Amino acid sequence: MKVLVTGASGMLGGGVAQQLAARGDEVTVFQRRPSSLIGVREVTGDVTDPTSVRKAVEGMDAVVHLAAKVNVTGPWAEYAAVNIDGVRNLLGALRETGVPRLVHVSSPSVAHHGHALVGAGAGPADPERARGNYARSKAAGEQLALAADGPDLAVVAIRPHLVWGPGDTQLVGRIVQRAREGRLPLVGSGAALIDTTYVDNAVDATIAALDRIETARGEALVVTNGEPRPVEEIFARLCLSAGVAAPTRHVPFGVAWLAGAAVEGVWALGKRRDDPPLTRFLAEQLATAHWFDQSHTRAVLDWTPAVGLEEGFERMRQWYAA
Repeated sequence: MKVLVTGASGMLGGGVAQQLAARGDEVTVFQRRPSSLIGVREVTGDVTDPTSVRKAVEGMDAVVHLAAKVNVTGPWAEYAAVNIDGVRNLLGALRETGVPRLVHVSSPSVAHHGHALVGAGAGPADPERARGNYARSKAAGEQLALAADGPDLAVVAIRPHLVWGPGDTQLVGRIVQRAREGRLPLVGSGAALIDTTYVDNAVDATIAALDRIETARGEALVVTNGEPRPVEEIFARLCLSAGVAAPTRHVPFGVAWLAGAAVEGVWALGKRRDDPPLTRFLAEQLATAHWFDQSHTRAVLDWTPAVGLEEGFERMRQWYAA
């Protein structure tokens, strides 16, 4: 099968591309910068450019779409250009070229309204109630993608939650760096239960969605390890893997939320491009339970996680040790 993977410079996208190539698929990757992946065809371009998107999808049997603006802060126009208009450009190219399958990689944040999620299902994407520019734009993009499911194009949305693993510069890299600098407080009690997803499991689930798209089409499916743990434990185990002291300082949620609002204001006034140390959304995520019922996802995809959290933490320790 000829498969295009967009956003393959990221950890999850690169993993999907490499796994597809390893099993014998003819893989093309599409992103703004060369990915240096082995065994794949490289096409550089931007999802905001309809011409380059059409050129990339030409002749494909399927597309796995991961390209997105994922920064914590930034102007709405930048998120909309990539996460909404980029999806619109991709869908237009798929219609013009007749590509019949699309796996759209989304996020559980598209249906998170700031309240605790305890054994929750996927829930509908809601741009009006999602928290922050990233979540709102991804919600709108997912709605576009799923609305395109029809006789000539099968679409499924996959929502991997808090993906981590060796080499991760986003979630793990930031946690470890801030813990090393003494800038990683626990918001609230640290007891809120959260789901995470080891990267190999997220890769396998994404590929399962491609293989079972006729069964899963039209659906949004949250993907996690299905092993919710307290935030404090997740932080401690990741820090331990890296040989860094775990955080012990607690900050009340109200204080963290107000601090996040203030930091967002400073970043906006200064038009800063780097990620801030705290935002209101991050404070909510660290203080609020969010874990998901995985029974439907696993039944539809005929998939179960191959790597448990304990094995994942050990792999992280080995990676840091090396």
